[in-house]
Amino acid sequence: MEMMREKGEKRRALKMGKMNSSLNLTSSSYGVVHYGLILSLLLLSHCSFHPASCASTVKFLPGFPGSLPFVLETGYVGVGESEDVQTFYYFIESENNPKDDPLMLWLSGGPGCSSLAGLFLQIGPVALKHEEYNGSTPNLISRTQSWTKVSSIIFVDLPVNTGFTYARTELAAERSDTLLVHQAHQFLRKWLVDHPKFLSNEVYIAGDSYSGIPVPAIVQEIAQGNEKGVQPWINLQGYLLGNGFTTRSEKNFRIPFAHGMGLISDELYESLQRSCKGDYINVDPKNLPCHRDMESFNELLSGIFVYNILEPLCERDRGNKETSLRRSLLKKFPRKNFLKTHLKLPPFNCSSYEEFLCGYWANDHNVRTALHIREGSIGTWRRCPSDIPFKYDILSSFEYHVNLSRKGYRSLIYSGDHDMAVPFLSTQAWIRSLNYSIVDDWRPWHTNGQVAGYTRSYSNQMTFATVKGGSHIAPMNKPEECFAMYTRWISKRAL
Repeated sequence: MEMMREKGEKRRALKMGKMNSSLNLTSSSYGVVHYGLILSLLLLSHCSFHPASCASTVKFLPGFPGSLPFVLETGYVGVGESEDVQTFYYFIESENNPKDDPLMLWLSGGPGCSSLAGLFLQIGPVALKHEEYNGSTPNLISRTQSWTKVSSIIFVDLPVNTGFTYARTELAAERSDTLLVHQAHQFLRKWLVDHPKFLSNEVYIAGDSYSGIPVPAIVQEIAQGNEKGVQPWINLQGYLLGNGFTTRSEKNFRIPFAHGMGLISDELYESLQRSCKGDYINVDPKNLPCHRDMESFNELLSGIFVYNILEPLCERDRGNKETSLRRSLLKKFPRKNFLKTHLKLPPFNCSSYEEFLCGYWANDHNVRTALHIREGSIGTWRRCPSDIPFKYDILSSFEYHVNLSRKGYRSLIYSGDHDMAVPFLSTQAWIRSLNYSIVDDWRPWHTNGQVAGYTRSYSNQMTFATVKGGSHIAPMNKPEECFAMYTRWISKRAL
C-alpha cells in the first residue's frame, strides 16, 4: 500500500509539472521557479536515492601519453521522473587535497554546450594540443593552470541532449531553464549520495556565458532544499560566473562598449543615443532613424569577432550542419575510426581551431570506449548545438543574485574586458543596481608583477573582477590570470 501511495503521489507531481510547463511565464521568474521548486522538492522527497548506475575510473585517454596524472571518473546519474534523463559527467579530484578542498559543479553555457569544452578548453587538467589536424585522434597535453590544482570539479552535461547526456523518452527530452535548474539540483544530491566522502566539502556552482541565467537559480534551489531538510545536506558556500548573461539586455551595452573601444565614431554614437534612446534591442519599426543608425553600427562591426574584439573573425563550431565537412579533408582522411561529424576546420591561427579538434576527439570510437559512453545513446557528439529547441523561461537572474546576497553566499563575477557579447559594462550595471556598500574599492589586481585586471568587492560578499585582455571565455585566452584569480578567491583571499 505504501508503494502504491508513493506512486500515486509521483503521478500527481508529474501532472503538476506538465501544468507548470504550460503556464504563460512573465518577468516574475522568481515566482515561477519557486512553484517549480515545490514540485522538484516533492519529487526529491519521495526519491529513494541510490548510487549512480554507471561510474568508472578512467586511467588512460586516447591522445594523452601514458596514464593520467590525476583521478578522472566518468559516469551517468539518472534525474527526473523515472530517471529518464541520463546525465553524463566528468569528475576530477583535486590534485591538492581532495578531502578538504572545495567541490565545484561546472556547467558550460549555450544553453547546451558540453562541459567537455570547460574541461579541455578552459579550466581542466588536460588540453587539446594546438597542432594541425592529420586525421588521427587529436593529441592531449597537461594544463598547468588547471583549477583542479585547488578544487575538485564535476563537469556536467546539462540540459538534456547536451554532450553525452541523453533522454530515454520523448517527454524527458524537453529542455528549458527551469528544467535545467531542477535537473542540476537533483544531479548534485544524487552524486553526493554516491560519493559520501565529499559530503562535508564546501560546494560552489559555476559556469560562464549563458550559465549566468541558470546558475544563480540552481544555487537558490539548493539553498531552499537545504532549508527544507532535503537530504543529503549540501555544504553550499557560493557561486562564480564568467561573462554571464543576467538581464538579457546585454546587447544594449554593446553600443557604448564599441564606442569606448574606438570601433564606432563619436557622431554615430551620439546619433544612436538620440534616435534609439538607449534601447537598441526592442526598436519600434516606425523609428526609422534608429533603424538606419543600427544598420550603420552593424555594418561597421560586421568584421569584428564579438566574443573577443582583438581576435580574427573565424568560423565557429556551432554544430548545426552535419554536411559541411570539407570534401578534400574527407578524401585525405577517410576517418575509419571516427563517427560522422559536421566539422569543418578553420584556419590554424584561429582560437576556434581547438573547438573543432574537440569534436574530432569526442567522436572517436576509442575515446567513447575510454569514457565508458553507452553505445547507441547518442549519435554525433556536438560541442554547442544551437538547433535543439529550448524554452527560455527564466527571463532574468537578477532576483536570484539579490536573494543569494541576502543569505550571505559568496560570489565571484568576472568579465573578460574584450568581450562584446556580454560586455563588462552590462555586468557592472546590474551589480551597481544592487546598491551594496563597497568594501574594497576599484583597484588593479596582479599576476607576475603585472596588472591582470581590476576588481572591487562589496558588503554582500560579492567580488567583481575584470580580466585584462580577456575574451568572452576568459580562461581560454588568459589561463594564467584566471587561475590566479580563482585560486585566491576560492581560498578566501583578496585578489
